[in-house]
Amino acid sequence: MAATGTFSLPTALFDYQLPQESIAQEPLAARDASRLLHLPPAPSPPRDHRFRDLPELLRPGDLLVVNQTRVRAARLIGRRRGGGAVELLVLFPLPAPGAYACLVRPGRRLPPGAEVALGAGLTARMGEPLPEQRAARAVHLDGAAGDLDAAIESAGEVPLPPYIRVPLRSPERYQTVFSTGPPRSAAAPTAGLHFTAAVLDRLAARGIAVAAIDLEVGFATFTPIRTERIADHVVHHERYRVPVKTAAAVAAARAGGGRVIAVGTTAVRALESRRAPGRTVAAGGGVTRVFLHPDAPPQVIDGLLTNFHQPRSSLLVLLASVVGVERWRIAYRHALAHGYRFLSFGDCMLCWFETG
Repeated sequence: MAATGTFSLPTALFDYQLPQESIAQEPLAARDASRLLHLPPAPSPPRDHRFRDLPELLRPGDLLVVNQTRVRAARLIGRRRGGGAVELLVLFPLPAPGAYACLVRPGRRLPPGAEVALGAGLTARMGEPLPEQRAARAVHLDGAAGDLDAAIESAGEVPLPPYIRVPLRSPERYQTVFSTGPPRSAAAPTAGLHFTAAVLDRLAARGIAVAAIDLEVGFATFTPIRTERIADHVVHHERYRVPVKTAAAVAAARAGGGRVIAVGTTAVRALESRRAPGRTVAAGGGVTRVFLHPDAPPQVIDGLLTNFHQPRSSLLVLLASVVGVERWRIAYRHALAHGYRFLSFGDCMLCWFETG
């Protein structure tokens, strides 16, 4: 069946010129010193703030939902037989023992069965491409005396996006201050990188609650929209979990008249994957392929705190599902004209769901 409505919009409508000098190459020394562009509901214009102003931009009774995932040292460098360099990006474990879904470069030179020597005594054996992950393929890891996940963490590097060319001084700077649990993500939930303990304390003092979900950031974050229409784009799956406490916090915010603000697109996707009546969520988890766009906007959230995204990305389409196609352009034009820093280590914006 052909797509109808705004979902049939061409991907070109989510393109814009992003100068190289606008792409942040390093995080700021102080997380909460980043800039925050506040985009109130239309027709109010964008307003310039610092991230540490966030508590004053929210109301008592509001709820922030953050992604507490930790980033895996998922970039593994090795050599195949014959000496050629190989790079693996570990995405997530597969059901078979020792098997992981990985991005492989150069994949064309590594047929199934090819072996690659990695650090920490690890050996990788190439498997078949994964039908539901396109560029990803199964890779079987072996050689670790103990826990394979621990061996990956020991041998690997933090997988910074390819547009960042400056080495990261401290790997912990690519983790949020509220990250917890075993490292399982292939990228950081970057909207959370701006928070500090001081900001969290001030939010609590103002009666603004914080709850957490877990979503393992994977291939969906790395995949641009290459189709002519957004309707033809396939979002790859990511594993997530909405804890009982978080479902209760959303229900409490709704009952008390507070607003639910997702911190990052990953938090939006997790919440929308557990959507329940009354704009609440049900606890639980699984695998999500939810694709939010102007014809399928979020139902749970009232606001979104998010970084500035790449052109032609599903993340930008998600933003448009919250604020509208024209409204995101107004915000991005303002941000570029006023020197905001873009992408993973850049600044952020706070916006609100447009109901009209």
